[in-house]
Amino acid sequence: MGRISLQTKILALTLSLSFLIILLLTSYFTYMNGKQIADDRGRLALELSKSISFMPTIIEAFESENPSETIQPIVEKIRQKTGAEFIVVGNREGIRYSHPQASEIGKKMIGGDSKRAIENGEYYISEARGSLGLSMRGKSPIFNDNGDIIGVVSVGFLVEDIERQIYKDVSKELVISFAALIASIIGSFLLAKSIRKDTLGLEPYEIVNLYKVKNAVLHSVQEGILSVDKNGTITSMNQRAKSLLGINGSVRHLKVDGLFPSNYLYDVLNSGEPQFDKEMTWKRKTIIVSCTPIFDEKSVSGVVAVFREKTEIEQMINKLSEMKTYSEELRAQTHEFTNKLYVLSGLLQLGEYKEAIEMIQGETSELEFQNQIVFEQIKDKKVQVILLGKLGKASEKKIHFEIDPESYINKLPEHIRLSQLTLILGNIIDNAFEAVAATDKPIINFFATDIGEDIIFEVSDNGKGISDEDMHSLFDRGFTSKTGDNPRGYGLSNADNAVKELGGIIEVQNGKENTVFTVYLPKTVRG
Repeated sequence: MGRISLQTKILALTLSLSFLIILLLTSYFTYMNGKQIADDRGRLALELSKSISFMPTIIEAFESENPSETIQPIVEKIRQKTGAEFIVVGNREGIRYSHPQASEIGKKMIGGDSKRAIENGEYYISEARGSLGLSMRGKSPIFNDNGDIIGVVSVGFLVEDIERQIYKDVSKELVISFAALIASIIGSFLLAKSIRKDTLGLEPYEIVNLYKVKNAVLHSVQEGILSVDKNGTITSMNQRAKSLLGINGSVRHLKVDGLFPSNYLYDVLNSGEPQFDKEMTWKRKTIIVSCTPIFDEKSVSGVVAVFREKTEIEQMINKLSEMKTYSEELRAQTHEFTNKLYVLSGLLQLGEYKEAIEMIQGETSELEFQNQIVFEQIKDKKVQVILLGKLGKASEKKIHFEIDPESYINKLPEHIRLSQLTLILGNIIDNAFEAVAATDKPIINFFATDIGEDIIFEVSDNGKGISDEDMHSLFDRGFTSKTGDNPRGYGLSNADNAVKELGGIIEVQNGKENTVFTVYLPKTVRG
């Protein structure tokens, strides 16, 4: 199937739009014109009915023995002069005193829309079906000299006549609309020819190919973006990509080799299969790269690479891990507290009040002692949050978690963020939990001080210890001594990275009775 030319598409589009606009405008003006005609006829009917209702001759005729003899000639003359379809004058009971058809005089008025005028003395426009058909009516009450309502005047124009007038006006508008459509056809042809000239004769599929590349670039502007054609020549690169790759100046029409890991791009070009989240090192930077091929008909015409430095992704992962840790620790506190409440409830139900009181006192004294250290000697909110969570988790795991009474730190410097502190303390304490899991009397000690130029955190446990072989790989990413389906091996590595970011160090002492992790964080940022 052949491609439709750009000129044909533009011509069809502009003609369609022109036709639609003309159709909408014609419909709008037709509607407004019809509404205006109907409103004008309604107002005319109302004004005529008012004028007749105020005529002294009409009012006096109601006092005569045969009002229709006086009223009928007068209103018929007015009707013929004004072009109204009917003018009907009736009394309070709705009996006609005038009508275009004399045979209808003396009969009751039809339509049921005179009540407001007769009972409330209102002047209004209504639409109802009478003896002559559906009509637009103007209703006015007739008052005598005493101000009493003695009758009603109804002046009407048939809706059929109003519609006929509307159709007549519409035919004129259609002639104008047709002329406008012819003009738009000529203008559309000239416009399409001009646009084809301005685009240098490029057809839509060629423009679409260019658009695909730019569209892929624009969809990931927060990351480094690089696009190449099927020959490996760079077609575009955003500023973020240049910054990550250490490139200055323009790179358009240069080969990608030497500027980016090109083997990865050529693999996607040859296979036509996208590849996502591949980790690679380039110029001492670890980057995460995703590549998507660009297709031209059935072949690959290029590749778009989207990449970001790994540290940025790790920061997001750490934040998610931080939230997960808080959630787990809150759950642990809730679970432990619930268990104690069940025990306390059981003691009370069995009447063991003394044991219940001893349990409450024991829990209270232990909690008060721990809280006194946490809230009175640990002045930093970030450390308080972490310790409270770990105390709850230790309680759930039946681990004796002791905070050294000699611990004391003030508010930490601003450059030490909660996310970093969570990685450091959270992972080291969690590692201690795992180390003492198989111990009969698991004990973990925590100590903190800010005396001197460094902030010192110390975590010791009476676990199984660390083998000499493992000591050398303890902080390597992916290393773990645990077994199972999900051994992990990232906790201590993340803690070590966070300590190094802050310019600190971690020392490990592996004794016979306990293992001690000591973290030193400088109070000031070192250049």
